[in-house]
Amino acid sequence: MALLQQLFLPTCLVLPIIGNLHQLGKSPHISLHRLARKYGPIMSMQLGEVPTIVVSSAAMAKEVMKTHDLVLANRPQIFSAKHLFYDCTDMAFSPYGAYWRHIRKICILEVLSGKRIQSFGHVREEEVARLIHRIAESCPGTINLSKLLGFYANDVLCRSAFGRGFSAGGDYDKRGFQKMLKEFQELLGGFSMGDFFPSMEFIHSLTGMKSRLQHTFKRFDNLFDEILREHLNESRAMEGQKDIVDVLIDIEKNGYGDMPLTTANVKALFLQSIPNMHVAGFFFAAGTGTTFITLDWAMTELVMNPKAIKRAQAELQSVVGESKYVQETDLPQLPYLKAIIKEVFRLHPPAPVLLPRESMEDVIIDGYCIPAKTRFFVNAWSIERDPQSWVDPEAFLPERFLDSTIDFKGQDFELIPFGAGRRSCPAITFGNASVEIALAQLLHSFDWQLPPGVHPKDLDMEEAFGITMHRIENLVVVAKPCFS
Repeated sequence: MALLQQLFLPTCLVLPIIGNLHQLGKSPHISLHRLARKYGPIMSMQLGEVPTIVVSSAAMAKEVMKTHDLVLANRPQIFSAKHLFYDCTDMAFSPYGAYWRHIRKICILEVLSGKRIQSFGHVREEEVARLIHRIAESCPGTINLSKLLGFYANDVLCRSAFGRGFSAGGDYDKRGFQKMLKEFQELLGGFSMGDFFPSMEFIHSLTGMKSRLQHTFKRFDNLFDEILREHLNESRAMEGQKDIVDVLIDIEKNGYGDMPLTTANVKALFLQSIPNMHVAGFFFAAGTGTTFITLDWAMTELVMNPKAIKRAQAELQSVVGESKYVQETDLPQLPYLKAIIKEVFRLHPPAPVLLPRESMEDVIIDGYCIPAKTRFFVNAWSIERDPQSWVDPEAFLPERFLDSTIDFKGQDFELIPFGAGRRSCPAITFGNASVEIALAQLLHSFDWQLPPGVHPKDLDMEEAFGITMHRIENLVVVAKPCFS
């Protein structure tokens, strides 16, 4: 049996105290991808005080998220998550155990059930219509499509979760809600040196991280108190009218199984949905965060590939015909549209490096004995660009999925934008429904081009690394209505 020490990168410089931290750079997913191509699909790094394993192939991801899924089902305690998510009582960062199993069951069977997601169909329909109207109002000039997609993604989630929209001009916007979201994203997704030195928690105070976390937490806690008061004062008799807050309030009041939810638990689940408003989040990681990121990258890739737009529009024409509106019942008949979305998930996974896991006991992977309390990172970005799994992996080729059974639901480890196994995202269906109908309507309602004088090579494709990965630059395009 090989010892763990044999896994250490043989020629990488491991510095005193910081270990391999200096090798992560500003884009850790790319740095780790390059290291993996040199040293192999499973490698050990010392990140500060934290022994860490990074896996970068489908085979190794399967070992982590299927073969040894239970042993590696725990989460390390991240300082920012402890402060923002009510001592990690949300679903993404909660330690593995009875409480986590309880809230996951609630999410799957009550909050994100197929029936519940279907009940939000009218929200998706109305918000798609609003998105198309906003675009049409801007024609024939240039359009900041990223901004409009952000409004769409925000309001689909917020109306489903809280029963009201949060986009520009509303009450919450006037109170600086978007600034709160930005601060939340930076605190949760940014690089925090203190997380790699657990014995030196004072680092968070020295850097100002702790005070920022406390301030942001208080603002969100006050907001959630207001949302709870609003819902407790409103009459929502019909089950079909219930939003996610209503469902969680009912569970808190009436119980669910043998483990009660406290108000703090409910708030933690609220907050789990909030960061998705623009670029982050995990409880609804396939909700708004994924909706915005996927639509923005999809339209970026499509305007650079006009043939793909034409093919998708031809498919839509054959299914929808002369009707102005795409129905959700049309979506199963649109295989090329679904292939586009899969290809976007492959090239631009919302979370490039999946949330870390932590081994609960010693485990043997690929012949190496890895001790308990080791942190595991799965580099989904690297796996989904692995030339051993994909032909021409850097190219945007939706056609690769037309004759392929590979999907992103967690069974095919070549494509794991939402993880797999016990700690996978349970909101895939919620988010995918919001993405498919919006992308279909965008392509059916408009022809899309880059502004005059702008060429595909001129687009800045740089990614912002954080808890999720979005394109830094906004997408500015020209839309030509297909219907008068």
